[in-house]
This record gives sequence, structure tokens and C-alpha cells, in this order.
Amino acid sequence: MSLYDFEANTIKGQKKSLAEFEGKTVLVVNTASKCGLTPQFEGLENLYQKYQEKDFVILGFPCDQFANQEPGNSEQIEEFCQLNYGVSFPMFEKIEVNGKNTHPVFKFLKSNLGGLFGSRVKWNFTKFLVDKNGKPVKRFAPTTKPEKIDQYLQKML
Repeated sequence: MSLYDFEANTIKGQKKSLAEFEGKTVLVVNTASKCGLTPQFEGLENLYQKYQEKDFVILGFPCDQFANQEPGNSEQIEEFCQLNYGVSFPMFEKIEVNGKNTHPVFKFLKSNLGGLFGSRVKWNFTKFLVDKNGKPVKRFAPTTKPEKIDQYLQKML
């Protein structure tokens, strides 16, 4: 299995096959608009702008499982991300990253890259780096700033 075997609904509610990103290095992030880590959107967008021409993409998955820090609907989330951080990378509908309703993308990522607390996602802005073949290769803690991921991208791109 690879990341490309999955699909997810875009923030506009359209089903999208992740096979569309085949051949790209992908950073999958669970996001939230009302979190102390929300300013990471700026660093993520900077990474995306810097490397998108080198077959790199970020996929943002809003999640409200951590202290209700993503209470909005899709329209509110999209507007917040664009107005406050100029987010232009693909965003998807709000999902769950832990528990019985975990989105299949995050089941796959967690089963391949456990974390400090086992396979559970600890908090908003946990990041999973996936290589061009759709294989998860590195997991980053929520507090890892996007700028720190740059060194890994330079080696992979």
C-alpha cells in the first residue's frame, strides 16, 4: 500500500484520489485554526512555495480532536487559512486522526510511523513526510517547526 491508494474529500467537499500526487514528495499535516501552533501555517506555506516546483506538496487535514481547536466548518476553515496565512496548498475536510473514526489516510500513516506515544497522533500539526513512491519516511512532532523540515526536503527533492 502507498499514500496514493487513498482518497479524501477536499475542503470543498469533492472526492479526490491521492493518486493525483503520485511522484511527489508529500507532507501530510493535521491542522487547527485555534491552536497555539496555528502560526505554523505560515512556515508550511513558505515550504510549499519554495519547493512546489520540485514536485513537493503539502496536504492539510483539519482536525477538531484536540481541545476543540478546529470548531469551524469547511468554509470557515478555508477562509481563515487563506486570509490569515495565504494557504495555497491543498486542504481537505475536517477529519479524525485518532479513535474508531480515524480517517484511512491517518490509519495508514500511523501504522507505518509510530510516534512517542505509540501510533496515536499527539496533537495538532503532527507532520508525516511521504516519499515520491507514497511510502511514509519520517514523522515530525507537533512542535517541530516547518523550517526544520527543510533539511529533509533538500535531501529528498
